[in-house]
Amino acid sequence: MVQYSSPALDLSFAALSDATRRGIIDHLGRADASITSLAEKFRMTLTGMKKHVAVLERAGLVMTEKVGRVRTCKLGQGGLAAEAQWIEAHRKLFEARFDALDQVILEMKQEQDDERTSE
Repeated sequence: MVQYSSPALDLSFAALSDATRRGIIDHLGRADASITSLAEKFRMTLTGMKKHVAVLERAGLVMTEKVGRVRTCKLGQGGLAAEAQWIEAHRKLFEARFDALDQVILEMKQEQDDERTSE
């Protein structure tokens, strides 16, 4: 079996598969935040939030910077361009297949209508 793998996309999609991590991305889209403030907002332990942030950081979706005792999170510089490109390519593929299926169904209906009118 052939497997298609892109380690960067695998990390991104795995990171985004969790609702809390998607919420973190949404929050950081509005403003940078400390891990402590994120933990409070999402009502979880500091350790739990650190784990979520680490997953996002490995995927390149979030960057952290430590100043003194405060670790601040912000969106990664890469954005989601590669992920959006992958999704768009597959959206177009699905769209083309559904368009082809619509055409087949239309032709089948036309054939049925033609048979009915010729009886």
